[in-house]
Amino acid sequence: MSDHKPIDESVLIQKLQSGCDSSAEQLVREHGGWMLAVANRLLRDQSAAEDCVQEAFLNTFRKISTFEARSSLKSWLYRIVVNTALMKLRSRRRANEQSIDELLPEFDENDCRIETTWTQIETPDVILQRGETRDLILSKISELQDNYRVVLILRDIEELSTREVAEILECNEGTVKVRLHRARAALKKLLEPILRGEV
Repeated sequence: MSDHKPIDESVLIQKLQSGCDSSAEQLVREHGGWMLAVANRLLRDQSAAEDCVQEAFLNTFRKISTFEARSSLKSWLYRIVVNTALMKLRSRRRANEQSIDELLPEFDENDCRIETTWTQIETPDVILQRGETRDLILSKISELQDNYRVVLILRDIEELSTREVAEILECNEGTVKVRLHRARAALKKLLEPILRGEV
């Protein structure tokens, strides 16, 4: 039982940097679960997600000597697993990805937002009771361009702060906010048929 007891992060980092095998096992045990969940959300493919996490850990062990603890170990691992997943996404050039521009709100000559009038809308209870809804929503998220989808997943599903997402993606917070706003607007448009009860 005591073998699985979490140790202080700075001690774990020191042990990892000195090449301690048991600390490597502990790192995988403590962080492997959430890393696999993140990779799976980004890649939507269990086998690819498992490969991604394996590569992320290999990268971690290769680079641990350069880790300076300017951010938390978890933030650093997030950055590694997200970047590994993004490389996998780029390499497979997903065919179902569409431009976000046509999904963004339109405005009239008075800068008023043009909204489609809905004749009916499902209540949240009805939407949630439909078993396939979660898969439909995840499917719609997967249609977004990677740079928007990743921000949406990290902020709204993983519930990371804007600062943490900016740190992981190595961009500024303003960029994260703009991408998140555009991703949410696009997703809303993609979900309209579900909310209307047309799907």
